[in-house]
Amino acid sequence: MTSYRLETAASPEDLARIAAQTIASHLDLALDQRDRAQLALSGGTTPARAYALLGQEHLPWERVDVFLGDERWVDPADVSSNARMLRETLMQSGPGARAAFHAVPTVSLPSPDASAEAFAAIVERICSGDPPIFDLMVLGLGDDGHTASLFPGTEAPAVRDRSATVGRGKGLERITLTAPVLSAARQVIFLVSGTAKREALQRLLDPSESPERTPAKLVQPRSTVLVLADSDAAGGVA
Repeated sequence: MTSYRLETAASPEDLARIAAQTIASHLDLALDQRDRAQLALSGGTTPARAYALLGQEHLPWERVDVFLGDERWVDPADVSSNARMLRETLMQSGPGARAAFHAVPTVSLPSPDASAEAFAAIVERICSGDPPIFDLMVLGLGDDGHTASLFPGTEAPAVRDRSATVGRGKGLERITLTAPVLSAARQVIFLVSGTAKREALQRLLDPSESPERTPAKLVQPRSTVLVLADSDAAGGVA
């Protein structure tokens, strides 16, 4: 059974600071053990401040491969693009700009399915293992219990025979890493912020919760999952 460790921050600002320091610490450890480290990051609004702070951390970023756990099938310049968010935060300026960012190919390809196939090939080329192993997987949690683009009631959560697939949710087609890849990571961190996420967080931590209702429960690494939440999200749990 997957085990979780919840750490609560007093505010969203504290959450961003703690998240940046924690991610940097895990990267530092991975780079002590291997020539390169592979980091997958979530999109959305919660982590943007954390990524801006992370980009100022003095690490050998030129040895870090950065990926997105999921991406909307939009132009990289679109305001809803996770790649754009990363370029404007982690890689805007400072040390983090030296990282190797492997963006999800989107509308340059003819279809979301073609994008998922191309992204899977990139991941499998850079990450060792079958399924591919990331040193650190940073995930968000939707108020409906989804993570990456594994939405409840859709096909994506059940896909286990490939590294990436098409996720459909909230009116957009998306490219997402699959549950086996999310689970293969050496360390998984969930970042959770806001009162709207409180019920979803309770469901994530509940041993009896169904992965069908809460696909975030499909993330089942061997190591303890670290959940970093602000007090608004963790109010009903901590």
